[in-house]
Amino acid sequence: MALFSFWGVEFGVSDFFDIAGLTLLFYFLFLFISDKRALKLVLGVLVIVGIALAASIFELRGIGFILGNLFQVGIIALVIVFQPIVGGAEGSPSVRSVLEEVGDQPIKGLKNITEQKDSDVAKKMVKSVVAAVGDLADHKTGALIVFERNTKLGDVMKTGVTINADPSPALIKNIFYNKAPLHDGAMIISNYSIAAAGCFLTNTKRIDIPEELGSRHRAAIGATEESDAIIVIVSEETGNISIAKGGDLERGYTRETLEKELFKEFCSQPQKNVAKKTLGDIKVLSK
Repeated sequence: MALFSFWGVEFGVSDFFDIAGLTLLFYFLFLFISDKRALKLVLGVLVIVGIALAASIFELRGIGFILGNLFQVGIIALVIVFQPIVGGAEGSPSVRSVLEEVGDQPIKGLKNITEQKDSDVAKKMVKSVVAAVGDLADHKTGALIVFERNTKLGDVMKTGVTINADPSPALIKNIFYNKAPLHDGAMIISNYSIAAAGCFLTNTKRIDIPEELGSRHRAAIGATEESDAIIVIVSEETGNISIAKGGDLERGYTRETLEKELFKEFCSQPQKNVAKKTLGDIKVLSK
């Protein structure tokens, strides 16, 4: 039964529900990928599909054969994408991480027009974090502060408690006070505000991490292996300040060097180079 016709095409009840269902499907898909790391994963898959189409058009038989067989795996491939390689060595990359890395390249080329890296709010955020971290380090109070960048961390935020507050030294120190209920988890800073606290980060699977590094450092390294986040860590045992980025850990920061590094990342301030020495894969700021 046709409800109406448009340009000679008749639309019935089934067509209406078909369009409504597709609209809801794409809406929830958009919600899913817009606030999670799934966005890079989807882009990675689309890049692979694009390569496969190009191989078909230009008759690149070798690439076409490999990708064609890959697509035939179907549901099994989806399971593999969301799990590490079975039986792989500790610290080995997963199919998911490879696809996320492929999908991250288009994201790196996109700029958020609402982001103002030189704005007063970014500078205020950095100064508040540095002031809090400096005091926490002086009192050997452990802390784990995650700065979200291009990779959305909505799935990580859901493991903690929503805050949605402007960062201030007092608030940050209160959250990490060793008798506070959220002090053991990670704080997530998104769009220059504290989005959540008490969040759970998955530890790295690397086996070359020095034994003196505790769970906070291992969690920070693991989180930066899967995202482009920058994470500031304060050691509860020593009070040392470290930064994790890109799966690497830089140790031995002071208030001054921490402020310089965060200004460089979020405020585009020109910085002087800081000499570094390397201990394995863990970088240590020289004194």
